[in-house]
Amino acid sequence: ARYYREVLPGEIVKISRHDVQTLDVVRRPEGDPSAFCIFEYVYFARPDSIFEGQMVYSVRRRCGQQLAIEAPVEADLVSTVPESATPAALGYAQKCGLPYVEVLCKNRYVGRTFIQPNMRLRQLGVAKKFGVLSDNFKGKRVVIIDDSIVRGNTISPIIKLLRESGAKEVHIRVASPPIRFPCYMGINIPTKEELIANRPEFHDLANYIGADSVVYLSVEGLVSSVQESIKARQDNSPKTQKSFIGKLGHCTACLTGNYPVQLEW
Repeated sequence: ARYYREVLPGEIVKISRHDVQTLDVVRRPEGDPSAFCIFEYVYFARPDSIFEGQMVYSVRRRCGQQLAIEAPVEADLVSTVPESATPAALGYAQKCGLPYVEVLCKNRYVGRTFIQPNMRLRQLGVAKKFGVLSDNFKGKRVVIIDDSIVRGNTISPIIKLLRESGAKEVHIRVASPPIRFPCYMGINIPTKEELIANRPEFHDLANYIGADSVVYLSVEGLVSSVQESIKARQDNSPKTQKSFIGKLGHCTACLTGNYPVQLEW
């Protein structure tokens, strides 16, 4: 397929064998900013997806670069939890001037772990999901970049695996802020009580998951990484196009609790 363009928020598109037509665009209330799900950039979308005129891969790499500015660490190499965090890990390594080295290889015959019904099965799934490339990191200080830590269950077995295979230190850097709130806009986020950021263990998270240190990207850092190229493009666009695009905004409700619409119960 060839990329043509995005469907605008509120746009009704008719696709036929003859052409592509816009039937209508439902305009948002005057003055309301857009509220595109910021977690699409963090985790859900494929890296080759294009949203708001930018490729998801490029945004994730910028998140890694911003994370390196906010949370540098003395280490020997940078790696990733394959595969959605790889662009962020490459950005982090580039900004820090550290080598990017693979330390885990994915077992392609194991399914998704986060859909398992309980914690024990998820942890067993993680243990089977990855193999270690121990020659690449034995005796070294490793920075592992993850895209998000939601419950905190799946990262612990990975750290244990790396330590048992010879890693001298394991530092975790997360290329998104802590998830603290449920999503009522259609994303299946666990209950507030299940989220590690709301549990007592979060206050000593490094010790809880077995890492030497854990630092998340700030909300401001994520938003600036997502909006950087959009703002640059808007600044260079004609006035007519600016007014059509409207006010820039992203939904950060799962991170901040600020929902883009008033909730009715």
